[in-house]
Amino acid sequence: MTKITVLYGTETGNSELLAMDICKAGENAGLECENFGMDEIDNSDFCDIQNLLIVCSTWGDGEQPDNAIDLFDYVEGLGDGELENMKFSVLALGDTAFDLFCEAGIQWDKVLEEKGATRIFDRVDCDVDYEDDAEEWIENVISTFE
Repeated sequence: MTKITVLYGTETGNSELLAMDICKAGENAGLECENFGMDEIDNSDFCDIQNLLIVCSTWGDGEQPDNAIDLFDYVEGLGDGELENMKFSVLALGDTAFDLFCEAGIQWDKVLEEKGATRIFDRVDCDVDYEDDAEEWIENVISTFE
């Protein structure tokens, strides 16, 4: 059975709710699914993830949410190619009222690719009314594992 890991970075809880929706969709499709806040996973376990889905909101002026900062810094410090066994996709949440729209998700998408991970579905950047875009991303991403 294919296993997917969903990691969420959040300040207000929207990313956490979406992570639960992703796992429900994954389990309905016959996948094994687990989700964690980015501060709930050990750095040493991160590199062992084979199928990673990131849901991350942008906080403040284009910054990572508090629960994502340490993991992002760890991943940024990895050597090139260290994540070559990982497949990933990113769902970014943001607000177009800010200059750095979805910047945290954009940074995750970029750093994972730089470290050798393979993008299985293009990042989707969602505005404050994210439900429809997120639902479409979830359906498309889950279907890549079926």
